[in-house]
Amino acid sequence: MKLENTKAQMRKGVLEYCILLVLENRPLYVSDIIQNLEKSKMIVVEGTLYPMLTRLKNEGYLGYRWEESLQGPPRKYYELTETGKSFLQELANVWNDLVHSVFQINNR
Repeated sequence: MKLENTKAQMRKGVLEYCILLVLENRPLYVSDIIQNLEKSKMIVVEGTLYPMLTRLKNEGYLGYRWEESLQGPPRKYYELTETGKSFLQELANVWNDLVHSVFQINNR
């Protein structure tokens, strides 16, 4: 059971970065964000995602816009702000450094 807890913590640690990566190229609706994450085996539920999206929005990394839907109420589409794009680049650098460090330790 310890392995499952560790895996969950590792995923939580990179979830913010993964969300920003998913939104890098286009605005997405929450279910589309979840679907993109699930394709890469990053399982996330709305109860986890919404608070993170709100925090990223409040920090100025994400914006959103409403679009009318043919299948129900209007939908909120999230997108990276310019600040979010810069932050994503910084996270990419940190991620690459971290992966490099782990690789170095693993190959000793």
